[in-house]
Formats: sequence, structure tokens, C-alpha cells
Amino acid sequence: MNLLEKELHYPLGDALPAPGSHLPIAPGVHWLRMALPFALDHINLWLIRDQADGVDGWCIVDCCLDNPHARAQWLQVFDSTLMGLPVLRVLATHLHPDHLGLAHWLCQHWNIPLYISATDYHTARTLIDHPPPVEGNQAHTFFRSHGLKDPQVLAALTDRSLQFSHMVPALPSQFIRLTDGLALQIGEHSWHCISGYGHAPEHMALHCPALNVLISGDMVLPRISSNISVYDTEPQADPLRLFMQSLLRYADLPADCLVLPSHGKPFTGLHQRIGQLLQHHQDRLTDLREAFHDDGMTAMDAMAVLFKRPLDPHQTTFALGESLAHLHYLWFGGELRRSLTADGIYRFTPTAAMSLP
Repeated sequence: MNLLEKELHYPLGDALPAPGSHLPIAPGVHWLRMALPFALDHINLWLIRDQADGVDGWCIVDCCLDNPHARAQWLQVFDSTLMGLPVLRVLATHLHPDHLGLAHWLCQHWNIPLYISATDYHTARTLIDHPPPVEGNQAHTFFRSHGLKDPQVLAALTDRSLQFSHMVPALPSQFIRLTDGLALQIGEHSWHCISGYGHAPEHMALHCPALNVLISGDMVLPRISSNISVYDTEPQADPLRLFMQSLLRYADLPADCLVLPSHGKPFTGLHQRIGQLLQHHQDRLTDLREAFHDDGMTAMDAMAVLFKRPLDPHQTTFALGESLAHLHYLWFGGELRRSLTADGIYRFTPTAAMSLP
């Protein structure tokens, strides 16, 4: 446990739900945990007691990505955890494959609707219906323009096993829209939707005032900061500013709110964690400010400043996108200017407005 984690409290200690099983975490709320084939090796999923049209059952929050192991774990949950009751709806906090991948299978299995923001549903639909071509795609051009030359990393951009449509092969043909501020009745309690930006197009967290519980998705994680990246599809985005502004929206929730994150363990200490995450990104911005010289830097140069550990090709694509997000924060804040060099590479150089420590 690092020093920042000591500021948080984990009510269940080191307890984790066994594969295919669950742990009660709050009245009517149960914690599931499924394996992921990545460095981030798990996702937390949630079962909430529900009722629809006079029928008692369950609401599933987030789904895991679509692979045989995850399907098998869900079938085990159906047999051992649901107490003979049906699943009445599926809710996805956002479109990333570990959250949305099995939504189509779960909704078809139970003949139930998917609840998700419209932005994430339609973005996912586009990514499935129009996957990038294997050769000559705009992602290669985009990352090359920011200094990436490593052929292994460029190849990772078109690795089919890592493409969205491989991990999210289908979507339900219909959905029910989640919107910011919506009060969603799940069983006996009302859960309020809170939109968040920067990590996903339109992430939806769920807060239940009666239970004092926040299902935070990927917006507030206890041990890591969510990836905040600029992508080729929105090359002049400012996602870090959006993410940091979104974090402030949770600051009005009770200080002792129980946070149910998508990765890591349930914790209390929401206000402390918001402060830690904001400070983390401010510290990374300071690292960049201190590293600048008159010649400026590319996103690849920034990545060397922000990420000291070895990265595999897949991790490098995320790290480069996040490094660019920090550069864009300074650029749109007026502290940097951007220019395109003769070799087609974007360089960022300081302006007189740069805030040096």
C-alpha cells in the first residue's frame, strides 16, 4: 500500500469475491470481479436488486469484455448468485470493452434492455461497424505526426486482438438513454446519473443517496488514474481539462460515501481521492513545464518525461495519447504554441504565459 492509499479506507479489507461468486457490499448491492487479459487484470461488476413491471430480479452494472472465460463466469453467477431471479436490465457506465463487451450477449440471454449514454452507444456502434483498415489508417498517420517511429508500437495500433470490434463484437440493436441528472429507480432506491468526460465520450457514474454509495466506473479509481488520451478521431481534443472538471462534480457528495470503482477495491475517502487525482495531474503538468527548453518537445519527448517505467507496445500507445493530453492542456491553456515541422512532426514550445514553478 502506498502513502496515498493510506488516506483511503477499505471497508472489506483484503477480501475479494471469488471467480463466479459475489460479495455483498451494501443493502441489495453485490460485488463481482472478473479477470482481464491485460496488465490491468480485473474489472469489478455490480449486481443490484431490482424490480420491473412487478417482477423481482437484478440489474447488472458493467459486463466484462466478450471472451469465453467471461461468459463462463457469468453462467456460474446465474446459477449460484441470482437466487432464482431473472436479470431485468443491463447498465454500462461507458463504452470501453471491459465494460461493454458482453452487453449484447447478456441482453440477448435475458431478453432485456441496455442502459447507456447515447454518446457512448453511438460511438461504440461506429467503432464496430467501421473498424479501421489494417494498412494506411489514420491512427498511424496521427501517431507518426507526434513523433512515434517504433514499428512494433505502430503495429500494435492495428493488432486485431486489441481492436474494439474484436472485444465488443456486437451491440443490442436498441438502448435506453442515460443522461446527466437522471434519477433511475433500481429496485427500492433511486440512483442518480453523473456524467463525466475525458476518459470516455460520456461516462455515467451512479450515486444512490439513500445507500450513500457511488458506482464510480472508471472516473474515480483508488490506486491508479484512468487513462486520459487524445485519439486520432478527435486530434485536437482537450480531454485532461474535461476529466479534471468532471472530478469536481463528485466533490459535493458526502465525504463518507462508499465508492465502488471498476478497478481496485471499494473504498471510502472520496474527497481525498479526488484531491489526489487532481494533484497527480497537476504534478505531471509541472514535470512537463520544468522539462521544456527553447526547442520545445514532441509528444514522444513528453512521454519520456511522464513515463519512466518500461512500456510494451500496447502500453506505449496509451502512454503517448496521455502525454499528448497533458501537452494539449498546456496548449489550450495558452502556455504552449504548436507548430508543424518540415518533417511533418508537431512540436510544442513555451509561450511567455507558461506558468513555471
